[in-house]
Amino acid sequence: MSRPARAIIASRLFPPEVSAGAFRLGALAEALRAQGDIAVLTTRPPSHAPAAADAPGVDVRRWPVLRDRGGNVRGYVQYMSYDVPLLPRLLFSRFDVVIAESPPTTGIVASLVAAMRRKPVVYYAADVWTDGVISMGAPKPVVGVMRWMERAVLRRAAAIISVSDEVTERLLVLDADPDRIATVGNGIDTAVFTPEATVPDGAGRYFVYTGTMSEWQRPDVFIRAFAQIASENPDVRVKFFGQGAVEQDLRALAESIVPGRIDFGGVVSPAQSAGWIRGAVASLVSIVPGIGYDFARPTKTYAAAAVGTPVLFAGPETGSRLVKDADLGLAVDFDADAVAAAMRVLLSEAETGRTEERRRVRASWARDNVSLTAVAARVAAVVSQVRHERTTKIEDARRAHSGPDGRPVS
Repeated sequence: MSRPARAIIASRLFPPEVSAGAFRLGALAEALRAQGDIAVLTTRPPSHAPAAADAPGVDVRRWPVLRDRGGNVRGYVQYMSYDVPLLPRLLFSRFDVVIAESPPTTGIVASLVAAMRRKPVVYYAADVWTDGVISMGAPKPVVGVMRWMERAVLRRAAAIISVSDEVTERLLVLDADPDRIATVGNGIDTAVFTPEATVPDGAGRYFVYTGTMSEWQRPDVFIRAFAQIASENPDVRVKFFGQGAVEQDLRALAESIVPGRIDFGGVVSPAQSAGWIRGAVASLVSIVPGIGYDFARPTKTYAAAAVGTPVLFAGPETGSRLVKDADLGLAVDFDADAVAAAMRVLLSEAETGRTEERRRVRASWARDNVSLTAVAARVAAVVSQVRHERTTKIEDARRAHSGPDGRPVS
């Protein structure tokens, strides 16, 4: 009796860790259950992660890993603390296809083991890491090594999952085979992020920023902008939920220029995040232009749209065009003066009722266009196709080397 097909997801991120990558892969694991066995080789979640049980039918295997002060697996040493043990973990696991999430170091390990086992790899390219290390000002040798690793993974992958047309364009620059790229989009859990999300009691009027606070987002632009309008609106606050490399800098800046008006609530569950976004005047989203992330479409935008709250986006054209084309809020330059002006407009729209008038329309757009369940189904379909093609090749090769009775020909 043959054993059921088995897929393995190799990723340092997985629920209950709170991140767009973890949510994306959690949804994919559930979508893959319909195809056969599914296992996940991931990490033990950080101490601040919400308590949550693994999805039924998903075999989640966790490993201790080094994290930075914010609880992230972020940095070369932290990545290696996951990738090095991944090699034996994967080598001694049964699978017929492995889905490897970026960074490319994880893709290299997965590709090496898959090549030894003669199994296919699907590489989930949620980002282009070569662009990322360039944007961080990494030395040329580091950029060169990252470019080599990323290209090696892309060459080895039977299929490459891209989250946007812009990411696909960057993958093509790295010589990825366009015939093996599936651009599936990105999404949000529209069962959690809904207009019915529960707003915290007594929250008042506020702008909200949720998720990672990093160098390539620099949400200090919102603090500087709020300082320009704070005296005009003494009851309005700004709330930050999440964590990241620049959190302490943000706290210091807030205390310096708008003391007592900005709250940092730490990491919260998706349901809590949805509630805070639901009650906000606007959800704050930023991308620093010109440092290699101009192609990004932040998941924060989708989360706000799904609950119907307007987005205030500060950054380059790709993210700006998304907000403008779907009428998801306001998009301005990455400039404190422009952000302050947009904050005034959004406060006015909340008071006049326009925000509520648009809520259902925005939420409907999210359900139709960026449902995480739909994205996961598209990725699962790609994995199924890779499995089918691999099986067909194996069967064709067996028949080509067999006699009329089905026995191998020597």
